[in-house]
Amino acid sequence: MGLLKAGTGAVGGVLADQWREFFYCDSLDANVLAAKGQKRISAHGRSSNTKGEDNIISDGSIVAVNEGQCMIIVEQGAVVEVCAEPGEFVFESSSEPSVFAGNLGDSIRRSFETLGRRFTFGGDTGCDQRIYFFNTKEIVGNKYGTASPVPFRVVDRNIGLDVDIAVRCNGEYSYRLVDPLLFYKNVCGNIQDVYTRDRIDSQLKSELLTALQPAFAKISEMGIRYSAVPGHTMELSRALNEVLSDSWAETRGIQVAAFGVNTISASPEDEAMIKELQKAAVMRDPTMAAANLAAAQSDAMRAAASNEGGAMAGFMGLGLAGMAGGMGAGNLFQMGAQQQATPPAPDAAPASPNTWACGCGAVNVGKFCMECGAPKPSPAGSWTCSCGSVNTGRFCPECGSPRPETAEWTCSCGAVNTGKFCMECGRPHS
Repeated sequence: MGLLKAGTGAVGGVLADQWREFFYCDSLDANVLAAKGQKRISAHGRSSNTKGEDNIISDGSIVAVNEGQCMIIVEQGAVVEVCAEPGEFVFESSSEPSVFAGNLGDSIRRSFETLGRRFTFGGDTGCDQRIYFFNTKEIVGNKYGTASPVPFRVVDRNIGLDVDIAVRCNGEYSYRLVDPLLFYKNVCGNIQDVYTRDRIDSQLKSELLTALQPAFAKISEMGIRYSAVPGHTMELSRALNEVLSDSWAETRGIQVAAFGVNTISASPEDEAMIKELQKAAVMRDPTMAAANLAAAQSDAMRAAASNEGGAMAGFMGLGLAGMAGGMGAGNLFQMGAQQQATPPAPDAAPASPNTWACGCGAVNVGKFCMECGAPKPSPAGSWTCSCGSVNTGRFCPECGSPRPETAEWTCSCGAVNTGKFCMECGRPHS
């Protein structure tokens, strides 16, 4: 009796699964990351494909892939097909044959083989095939906020400031599935219906907040102040992806798409410290220091004048402060004016050993003056040997020839002479 039931079930199952199926997935909203594909059956009762097995995909079946979706086919627990292009996908490598697809004779032969295999399973399929769709659109609206302050390094090279502070920030971020296969293998797995974002959002948020600290470190190294971070969200997104690449991209197939900062603020103590340091750095300018001192003196004089009993004491205090050797506002204004009037001295260029000064005042490095064209004067008392060497001694250091008696010499005025006096200016031969 059992054998008869197994044979009947095997024959009925093989015949029912001969029909080609059409699989689709409804629009995946922002809350759904993955969903199992559905087999479309006419709602008007016109379909005869109503008795096939749920997890069987006949050869030649069609899968519709929409924009922003990626489809995978899993057979016996292993991924056998992947399609991320929108349109119609035909599954032509299924282990479940159909007489309506491929070669008819080959399909009939494979159908009998499937019939025999199902008989060994008591009429059951002994096969599991599933289709999953993944949402590859940008998943937006993920809120975050730092429960505790996050360290941030403040660097201001203009005033030589380099200090660590603690900041709080909040905002929203978005992410995208860039590798659905990794997400299927390591996250969602063999789901029955849908996989929603609320099952993983808390974990992602926790890891994101942990990655904010090294990401802020990368931002601060770029010279971006914490108050200007909302204007550099792209740089912050890249820094977060670098930090989260191991845990998100390489493990889950997820990548941060955008990172928005609503507010970022430091503690009141850190804010006051930074302002005090900036104010003190401004006072390095004598003019700014003079203006600040003049304003403080004016306030003190008005306060003293409003107090009838202490007016004289207040004015005396101001006089004593000036006599005590303190720098007055007038002196500071004078120092600032001197600094502005005195241009910085240019860096002196090192003199080249080959330079020479012409009589016109120009400094040259070649054999002729670049201003007047006069030739470079030879050293006093020099003479030119037959070998071409210019010498000042009695013998040539190149060939050893003695200095000729009628050797020519060049005066500082540029004239070439042979006697003891220059025939142009009358200077004696040294």
